[in-house]
Amino acid sequence: MNDDLDPNAVASALLASIGVLVRRARQVPVEGGLTMPERAALAQLDRAGPTTSSALAREAQITAQAMGATLGSLRTRGLIESRPDPDDGRRVVLTVTDAGRQALRNKRNARAELLGRAMTSGAFTQAELEQLAATAPLLERLAQHI
Repeated sequence: MNDDLDPNAVASALLASIGVLVRRARQVPVEGGLTMPERAALAQLDRAGPTTSSALAREAQITAQAMGATLGSLRTRGLIESRPDPDDGRRVVLTVTDAGRQALRNKRNARAELLGRAMTSGAFTQAELEQLAATAPLLERLAQHI
C-alpha cells in the first residue's frame, strides 16, 4: 500500500461516500413501492427464509408491535404469507410470496437503472466508468473482511 495513504482516512471517505450513495438510491420511488420498514422486513425475510414475526423484530431491533404493523401491511398486499409452524402449531411462520420477491426485484432494478442513468449521463468518462467497474469487486471483498 502507498505509504502516503492513511487507511483510516480512506475508510472514512469510503463510508461517507457509500453512505450518501445508499441513502440516495434508497429514495428511488417505485410504483406500488415499499416503505423503508416494509422493504427491510421483506428483504430480511427473503434472505433468512421462513421465520416468525418475533424473530424478524429481534433482528431489526424493533418492537414486536412495530414489526406486526409492518407485516400486516405486507400481508394485506399479498407480499408475504403466514402458515402454521410445522414444529409448533401455536406459532406462525412467515414466507415471502412470489409477488413479494417481485417487489424486491423491482426496487433493486429501479436502483440499478438509476445508477446506470447517472453513469451514462455524461458525468463520467470511460476511464472513470472503468474505475467504478474495478471498484465493485474490491468493495465486496472489503465487506467480506469486516
